[in-house]
Amino acid sequence: MNPEDLHKQVWQQLSQTFAGAQAISDEVQGHLRSAMMSTFGRLDLVTREEFDAQRAVLMRSREKIETLERQLTELEAALADK
Repeated sequence: MNPEDLHKQVWQQLSQTFAGAQAISDEVQGHLRSAMMSTFGRLDLVTREEFDAQRAVLMRSREKIETLERQLTELEAALADK
């Protein structure tokens, strides 16, 4: 998720929360918006799709490593028997 989308989502939730409160001035809202964008910009965010894709790659890699470790153990055992 890019920072702009995250900002919009959080801002919508905050707007709903403070919908009845007129105490928040435009200036305060502007400062809050700037602070949120600055914070989100520094975060290392990825989309759910990117996360799921990397997770699938990791699972395949783990399976491959486990297979190779089993094969290595079998080969070591075979050499030890000779």
